[in-house]
This record gives sequence, C-alpha cells and structure tokens, in this order.
Amino acid sequence: MSMSNKAVNRGKNKQASSTSRSLIVPVLAIAGWLTTILPNPAIAASYSNDYSVCAGRLLKVGVTAEAASQGCAAALRPRDLAACVVKIEKETQIAATDALSSCGRARRPEELATCVVGVSLSTKEEANPAVLNYCGRSLLPVRFGQCVVGLRSQIDVPPNQALDTCISADDSVVGASSSTPPTIIPTGSSPSNETVPFPTQPTVPTQPTVPTQPTIPTQPRTN
Repeated sequence: MSMSNKAVNRGKNKQASSTSRSLIVPVLAIAGWLTTILPNPAIAASYSNDYSVCAGRLLKVGVTAEAASQGCAAALRPRDLAACVVKIEKETQIAATDALSSCGRARRPEELATCVVGVSLSTKEEANPAVLNYCGRSLLPVRFGQCVVGLRSQIDVPPNQALDTCISADDSVVGASSSTPPTIIPTGSSPSNETVPFPTQPTVPTQPTVPTQPTIPTQPRTN
C-alpha cells in the first residue's frame, strides 16, 4: 500500500472516530439528564400506594383536589375512605362531597357505607341527610342499619321514627357492653379483695405439772 493510501485511511478512521464520539456524548448527556428528573424506581414504587389510590378514586367521583388531598392524608386507611365515598356516591343519591366528611370520621368507613346504602334503599331515599348522620353517629353501623331495615320490612313506621328507635337501642347496647358486670359472691365465701390477716403464732401448750410425792408421816420413837 502506498503512503498516500495509508494517509487516506488514517484520515477516514479519525473522521469515523470523531463522528462516533460526537454521537455518544449527547446520548450520555441525555441519559444523565433523565436520571436527574426521573425518580428512583424503588421510591416511585413506594409512593404508588394507598394514598395515590385514594386520591385518584375521589377525584373520579367529583371530589375537589383540595378536599381529596386533605381527606386522604388524614385517613388512617386511605383505601377504605375512598371505597366508602365511592360506594355511597354510586348507590345512593348522596353526593361524594357530602359523604367524604362522614367517611373520614368513621372508625370503619366500609361499615358506614354499608349502613348508609342499606338504610337509604329501605327508606326509598326519603331521608338522605338523616341516614348519613345517623349511620355516622352509630358505633355499630352495620347493626344499626340492620335494625332500621328489619323494622321497616315488617312495621309501617316512618323513616325518622325508625332511625330514632334504632339509634336509641344502639346507644343502650353500646353502653351495656362497655359497663363491667357486677361480681356475684356466693353466700358464705369471702370476697377476693378482702384483706386476709396474718396468722397468729400458735400457742405452745404448757407442760403438765408433775404431782409431788405425798409426805410420809414419821413413826414416833419408842423408848
């Protein structure tokens, strides 16, 4: 190969190498830039959790972004909160914005939703605000809902009267279950908390007195 051909080949190789470097550098720069703006996959996965699901479901049923963020952030179980709101909104005439407050205060949001839906169907939507309020007041919402539905299925009683009757009974049941039953002590037995006296020292019996020998009279002397 002549010197001119070698020079031409070296020029081509340098040009190709320079072109490769010019293509690689922007790619690496873009990759580094994407790394800075995209979250760590592990961190992103950790935040794809209950709060994300809660906010998304609330937004879909018409809750404002501010109310959804506050409600989900304050909820102990965000998924249950969202499930409560969505169920009430879809199966009753109660708006999601109205249900959000009650669901947020409930200890068991899903039980609250069951109560509201069941009672609303039983009362034929005649007392929606009252149903939401009463189910929220009850500490046993499922039992309360069963009470209202059961009474109205057999007795022609106005909705508000059934609500009042069942909430009164609900309060009585909760009060009775929270009180401590009295302890019955059988006759003749001592209570367990009675102070037991310490035993006294036993009395040591005295030794019997040994009888003394009778005195033998002396015989008088004879001369």
